[in-house]
Amino acid sequence: MKYKLMDFPKISDPRGNLTFLENPLNIPFEIKRVFLTYDVPGGFQRGGHSYKTQHELIIALSGSFDIVLKEKNQGFSTINLNRSYQGLYIPPNQWRRLENFSTNSVSLHLSSTIFNKLDYLWDRNE
Repeated sequence: MKYKLMDFPKISDPRGNLTFLENPLNIPFEIKRVFLTYDVPGGFQRGGHSYKTQHELIIALSGSFDIVLKEKNQGFSTINLNRSYQGLYIPPNQWRRLENFSTNSVSLHLSSTIFNKLDYLWDRNE
C-alpha cells in the first residue's frame, strides 16, 4: 500500500470545530504509540528514516510542515500538512522526513507499534 492523504470528519460549529478519529473507521491500524513533535527550530528537519513494520499516521495539530517522501525507483513527493482534519498515512518501508515547520507547529504521530530502534531504516536506499 502507498502513502495516502486522509480527510477526517469535521463537525463545524459556531463554538469551534471538532474532528474525531476512530479505529478502524478512519485509522487503518491499531494504535500502540502516540507522540508529538513541537518547538522544532527554523530550518531543522525531523525523521529522515523509514520503518520496517510500523504504520504511521501524521496530523498537523497546529501550524504546518512538509513531509518529503521517497518514491521507490522515482524521485521525491512533498505533502504539506496544515489542517487538523487531515492526516498522512505512511505504510512500512516508506522513507520520509519532516521539514519547513511553521512557528508553533505541532505534529501528532499515531503508530502501530511501540518504540523499537531495530525497526528503523536510516538509509533511504535500503
